[in-house]
Amino acid sequence: MKYEVMILIYREHYIKEVRPFYDSDLIKIITGIRRSGKSIIMEQIAQELRSKSDNIIYLNFEDKKISSNIKTPDMLISYVEENRKDGKCYLFFDEVQELEGWQDACKTLRLYDYSIFITGSNSKLLSGEFTKELSGRFVSFRIRPFVYKEILEYSAQLGKEVSVSDYLVWGGFPKRFEFESGSAQERYLNDLDDTIVINDLIKRYKIKKVSLFKSLVNFILRSNSRIVSANSIHTYIKQEHEQCSVNTIMKYITYLEEAYIIEAVKQYSTKTKKELKYYAKLYNADVSLNSIRCMNNRYDLTHNLENIVYNELIYMGYEMYVYNNNGKEIDFLAVKDGKQYFVQVAYSVAEDKAYNREFDAFKNMDNLSQRIIITNDDIDYSTSTVRHIKLKDFLMMTSL
Repeated sequence: MKYEVMILIYREHYIKEVRPFYDSDLIKIITGIRRSGKSIIMEQIAQELRSKSDNIIYLNFEDKKISSNIKTPDMLISYVEENRKDGKCYLFFDEVQELEGWQDACKTLRLYDYSIFITGSNSKLLSGEFTKELSGRFVSFRIRPFVYKEILEYSAQLGKEVSVSDYLVWGGFPKRFEFESGSAQERYLNDLDDTIVINDLIKRYKIKKVSLFKSLVNFILRSNSRIVSANSIHTYIKQEHEQCSVNTIMKYITYLEEAYIIEAVKQYSTKTKKELKYYAKLYNADVSLNSIRCMNNRYDLTHNLENIVYNELIYMGYEMYVYNNNGKEIDFLAVKDGKQYFVQVAYSVAEDKAYNREFDAFKNMDNLSQRIIITNDDIDYSTSTVRHIKLKDFLMMTSL
């Protein structure tokens, strides 16, 4: 059963980043993966601005009343001019990509006394052609699915409890928490996945090799928190699709990155002191994109846990790299405010073999940077040189 009353949490973490630009003539783009909460954040910004101005126009282009009456950039400009009041006018265009030529309208309106905010869900709003058309005239803010602290706040308002284990499997897409049963949540996530892959990518890019593309998407999203290369993906995909080039695979991966479905984290080498572009780990925007592809409840908790830690650290504001410590991989080098943290992630180090493997990754490192291991264990395994953080404690932290 779905909740009838929509209850919202105020996502100040994102809104405070937008606030300094409220009166700027730069176009404010609220972007991110579909159903991460972009429209809600834009509504909250509009509500905040209503406390100081009634000169606000809010248009949702997924609303047929809007899209059927405003069909061209000129019609949008005319509508705004007819409905604005004197002084600074704040324009909010939700799902603006539904209007063909919206870029032209925005470029014209920003020349006058307008402050423009837009959101959009498909890759048309994220692609290089968009960046080129609005070069230097916009500032963008990426919204992500809920982290665990936000889940706790939202679920408390819904009168529900959401465990860490639930988060490890089903992630943080906000709307799933409005459904009572696990089966209803899973159905919603499957439908969302279909919308993202088919509507936002296959239709947008007019992909003809649909079966090949879906095979690649399934492989990539099941391979979260793993090292991949174009060649390794090519080797796997060729088992099912003989007509498949490395260039095609690289192009498809780019589509997934543009739509914020995955992120590639590059390696930082101790030898060269620079990023190595040929080596990357891929992380999903939300771990549910892996879990809905698992059969018989055999969820990939080990890799999902690492993916969760990545998402949480990005939310905290860290720049993230994979680190090579003389041949031993450390999951993350997290950098913020000039401080470096080497972070190793494991589901458990209770067994000797896992303990030795994870802690040995830090061997022969200097003592200038913090060494941290994050696991789902309840016992504290900290040593004199390595700080152990229990996952349940890490998820409540705002910084390392």
